[in-house]
Amino acid sequence: MTNPDLTESAVLDLVRSIPDPELARPLGQLKMAPAATVRPDGTVEVDIVLPTPAYPGRERITEAIARKLTTRFPGIPQPVVKFSHFVQGKNTGGAIGLTVKNVVAVGSGKGGVGKSTIAASLALGLKHFGAKVGLMDADVYGPSVPHLLGAHGEPAMLERTAPDGQVYHRIQPVEADGLKLMSIGFMVKPDQAVIWRGPMLHKLLTQFLQQTDWGELDYLIIDLPPGTGDVSLTLSQLLGLSGAVVVCTPQQVALLDAVKAISMFRQVKIPVLGIVENMSGDIFGRGGAKKKAEELGLPFLGEVPIEADVRIKGDDGQMAALFAEGSPARPHLLNVCERIAIQIAKSLLESPQMPTLEIL
Repeated sequence: MTNPDLTESAVLDLVRSIPDPELARPLGQLKMAPAATVRPDGTVEVDIVLPTPAYPGRERITEAIARKLTTRFPGIPQPVVKFSHFVQGKNTGGAIGLTVKNVVAVGSGKGGVGKSTIAASLALGLKHFGAKVGLMDADVYGPSVPHLLGAHGEPAMLERTAPDGQVYHRIQPVEADGLKLMSIGFMVKPDQAVIWRGPMLHKLLTQFLQQTDWGELDYLIIDLPPGTGDVSLTLSQLLGLSGAVVVCTPQQVALLDAVKAISMFRQVKIPVLGIVENMSGDIFGRGGAKKKAEELGLPFLGEVPIEADVRIKGDDGQMAALFAEGSPARPHLLNVCERIAIQIAKSLLESPQMPTLEIL
């Protein structure tokens, strides 16, 4: 006989009191537990809405719910937890026509640390988990995104008509591996140098953001130029970014430049989501970025070991293959994507405009 106290209301009260393992707030406050069902045989089904499809270790939520319910209602069958996701975001691009929930910049203090590789991997990884993702190459002087993803062709310019009859034009991004891409690399020859001053950069970035038909995206990843130039300032003026990811290698000289990049992001009011250590291993050492993140009070977003396969797939324009089963880089890249996605969700909770994560 079913316990008369086992009601959907009682189940929801218990489930909503459970702290989320990643966001450290009750599931009810985060509005992650919208519904529960109690079957006639006493089976309980709980719906959980995650803030990102890249939520790490969702089984921890299942275990916490099972522990809570079986303690309160001994003898019930193992609860069934059904997961879905709804990505929240700052949606700050509306003023310039963007329908993108989260804009994330990937930068570095110096070149040669694999920043573009990490940016492309982040976009591919979030798409792998089920998010809608775009990748914008803002590294105007060294655009490498088209090559890394094996993407070719020139973006088309389409004519559209507004409801008031006014004709306007929209750039169609190139699509590759399920990603929407935009890069000046699609518009210049591979051996052609781009020699521009700041105002021209500002105009191009504005065009890439305002006039490109990105559609509705959960995440738009922007690959920044290395160093502390004015591209980041332009982005901070155009829209409010969800945050920036800083990429560096473990050795001290790279870490010194990474600190400068972090300082730059803070000066232009772009939240720093954390640090990724790339090319970790015997050649450059290991752990330098993690130690520096701890010193600066920033999240460490994971390490990507120095792997020949990463270089080979990047050179061949087959970055997506790094996420295939059996790829040695796959678990490391997916971990970095999960950590970044969770930091984005955490940053929304810490934003004064969004005191709680409105999932529903």
